[in-house]
Amino acid sequence: MGMRPPADDDDDEPATVAFGIAAVDDRLESFDVSYPVSRSALRESVGHVEVPYDTRGHSVELGEVLAELEHEQFADEQELLNALHPAFERRRQQGASVLERVRRVLPF
Repeated sequence: MGMRPPADDDDDEPATVAFGIAAVDDRLESFDVSYPVSRSALRESVGHVEVPYDTRGHSVELGEVLAELEHEQFADEQELLNALHPAFERRRQQGASVLERVRRVLPF
């Protein structure tokens, strides 16, 4: 997931703020992860990496999210990201303010 930050007139091209699995994808590019990979190997190699899970900048260590997963092995990066998505989404929804929760429920 990603969201555009407030507009600055300094740049021609708007930047995005990555969070959730989009941020995981960005951060995994910096590491040499070869697939298939086990959950324990991922926790050892990238578990210390902080990943934002919402637009307000709240973050969690990737190892903490990996510990919540039932999967023990990931065939490729897409399988890993698919498994991580529900865990990041739960965190994002739990951290939502009352106003944000009301906005989600109302049809306008």
